[in-house]
Amino acid sequence: MAIENEKLKKLRALRLPKIPRISWRDLAATLGPVLLASAAAIALAVHFVQPAPPDTIVISTGPDGSAFRSNAEKYKKILAKNGIKLEILPSEGSLDNLKRVMEPDGKVDVAFVQGGAATGKGISGVVSLGSVSYAPVAIFYRHRHPIQRLSELKGQRIAIGPDGSGSYALALAMLKANEIEPGGSTKLLELGGKDAMDALLGHRADAIFLAGDSAAQGNIRTMLHTRGVRLYEFPQADAYVKRFRYLSKLEIPQGAFDLGTNLPHHAIPMLAPTVELIAREDLHPALSDLLIEAAREVHGRSTLLQKTGEFPAPLEHEYPISSEASRFYKSGKSFAYRHLPFWLASLADRIVVVLVPIIVVLIPGLRMVPALYGWRIRTRIYKRYGELMALERASLQAMAPEERAALLARLDEIEKGTIAGKIPGSFADETYLLRQHMKFVRERLSGAATPSAAPAVPPSAAA
Repeated sequence: MAIENEKLKKLRALRLPKIPRISWRDLAATLGPVLLASAAAIALAVHFVQPAPPDTIVISTGPDGSAFRSNAEKYKKILAKNGIKLEILPSEGSLDNLKRVMEPDGKVDVAFVQGGAATGKGISGVVSLGSVSYAPVAIFYRHRHPIQRLSELKGQRIAIGPDGSGSYALALAMLKANEIEPGGSTKLLELGGKDAMDALLGHRADAIFLAGDSAAQGNIRTMLHTRGVRLYEFPQADAYVKRFRYLSKLEIPQGAFDLGTNLPHHAIPMLAPTVELIAREDLHPALSDLLIEAAREVHGRSTLLQKTGEFPAPLEHEYPISSEASRFYKSGKSFAYRHLPFWLASLADRIVVVLVPIIVVLIPGLRMVPALYGWRIRTRIYKRYGELMALERASLQAMAPEERAALLARLDEIEKGTIAGKIPGSFADETYLLRQHMKFVRERLSGAATPSAAPAVPPSAAA
């Protein structure tokens, strides 16, 4: 009795190897690729996600007192409501604005540029956020009879506006089309606005180009009331529009400038380039939306030359419309920017970009992990079944006792390998079922079993 108690104590003291419920190696081999693919997808998304929009942008406008400068002040107030500070830089005009936006290391983000300013210049790194208004051009001249073509001004004194202004670039382009260029018999004066009007009234100029601010209704009314001064009526307006794609043909109604004296006495065709709101091509998309929204508020009202809601508009002339602007004109602001404060919507946009790969890659991958993990474990069990089937087929053939002994020895190796294999405890039922089948094959090899004695094999194991 004492001896048996001693044996029981030794058995209790014997430390059996712990069988893990999970094979960490198989789990790592299954989960690792899913995590790596998810990390790569998230890293790719983070690489392309837009950073937070800056809280300050810089706009180049025009001289103090100009319409460009006045409109920029309105933009400033609108953007301030969304926490964006707009810094305003005065300039000489459209050409100056265009140069500033095109500077690779410049600090100007957006600018107002009149159509025609880019003529003959290589444009790169600049996109348009849309046309925001018309900038009508009015040509006044002194002549006994109305002229039909601008080429009739050859050899005379023409005020075309200061160098760097939109009027200057537009006048040069239109005169060149009529074979009037600097250096010829025609004297081109760099006078604009009031200086140009005074020169015409003082007989120091024979014709003047007024565009943009200079072509304001008050100035046109003053010139129409002046004896001996005529307004050029563009008989070839359609041809100009075809030749210069940044020009639009407008019509000034009869009596538009003075109903009492019926000025003009009849409807007059007039040409007008559009003013573009241009930007660097790397302007943050959220700021692009805010600027177009501000443009709608500032430029959307009706005037003598435009209808309500006509501007801003994605009219592509000299600059490509940015993809973000095209998206905004088609579908407006995104859901987040319509319902959340600007800074919160910007944050939500960036978070969504990171969440997409998590939803598309990580979550489906994690749902597949249990099935893949089980498949890896069962593959090792099924491999043993394949070896058993090969041994059983061999047992059906006539063989010498030595060959049968060799097959039994091989079966012993398979069983030892199964016992020593790192099969987690959660698959113990399938492992022990395998060993029952090993017993059946051993009996067949020993000549002691019959086919009817075979244990049931689950369809999954038989596969």
